[in-house]
Amino acid sequence: MSKPRATRIKRRKKANVAALLLPPGRTAARRTSRNTEDNPAIQAIWDVVAQIPFGTVSTYGDVARAAGLPGRARQTGYALRHTPDGLHLPWHRVVGAGGKIVFPPGSSAFREQARRLRGEGVKVENGRVARSALLLTKLRGD
Repeated sequence: MSKPRATRIKRRKKANVAALLLPPGRTAARRTSRNTEDNPAIQAIWDVVAQIPFGTVSTYGDVARAAGLPGRARQTGYALRHTPDGLHLPWHRVVGAGGKIVFPPGSSAFREQARRLRGEGVKVENGRVARSALLLTKLRGD
């Protein structure tokens, strides 16, 4: 048997009030058990990105595979987005599948990544890097 309508409305109001008390940008009261910097998977991704040589690029999927996380290209993006400022990772050397810059064309991030890649001698045309710049060897010797 279901609860009376008044009880359901009270619970809904409590939930709405709880949602108002959350910090801006948070939609749920979910807590993470680990800090991003303490996560071993994210640490592994940062280690792999740090190994990408000057003048070459790798894809999000290849970085995830080299970090021992096959099929987790999105986690590579998450790790790069949450990199601490003092780490100075070469984030611009990671591109999407097929060598495509994943930021929207014309955005400041798109222009910044293209500028940095060109500064390293990587040819960028129509938002894609030259095939010759893609790193085809294993990033980790494990």
